[in-house]
Amino acid sequence: MKTISPELTVGEMAAQQPASVRIFEAHGIDFCCGGKTLLSQACTMRGLDLDALVREIEGAATGPIERDWIGADTDRLIDHILSTHHAYLKTELPRLETMLAKIRSKHGGRHGAVLDPLADTFLALESELLSHLMKEEMVLFPLIRALAAARGSGNAPASFHCGSVRNPLRVMFLEHDSAGGALERMRSLTGGYVAPADACNTFRAFYWGLSELERDLHRHIHLENNILFPQAAALEEN
Repeated sequence: MKTISPELTVGEMAAQQPASVRIFEAHGIDFCCGGKTLLSQACTMRGLDLDALVREIEGAATGPIERDWIGADTDRLIDHILSTHHAYLKTELPRLETMLAKIRSKHGGRHGAVLDPLADTFLALESELLSHLMKEEMVLFPLIRALAAARGSGNAPASFHCGSVRNPLRVMFLEHDSAGGALERMRSLTGGYVAPADACNTFRAFYWGLSELERDLHRHIHLENNILFPQAAALEEN
């Protein structure tokens, strides 16, 4: 196991020590959009003891962990993101939208103060994410694959209509930040996805689905922000 330094960023830690992902989630530490925060600073912000957190991360390696994608083949990482996270969002977002409509029709009178702003936030997030997936699949991922292929064959990268790969990367980073903000708002509005006492099973299932959406997006954005996108920038520069 590599030495854990408090001067590593949370994103670097999540990338280098995949077992840390579960620990960060348990303590509410943002390792995707907030990945540039130093581990020591994250502990201060969450009121955690740094040494105790490090021990937790070290001990977590004995259980099931996320795959270590550092140094993995770029095409394989993109394939994983597409088959795991993009496929999940394309199925789950419409399902959650349908559930939300049913819940608002039944519970909107009693819980409109939560459901109305929650719907505004979710529907805006859904629209942005579906557009985001298309940009990655049609523009960014093919560009990264082309860069990796050029480097693999020893050729100089070709020129692209968007110029540097950093240009679409910059857009993706901004959209990830926007998605992270939406997740924070939904978690705040729902009190941590705790359904009201009079909630029906659909209401409760919807809140559970939102919590799973948050969990998947955290992993999704982490793989891109902290691993794939830095790899893409390096492919262009080296």
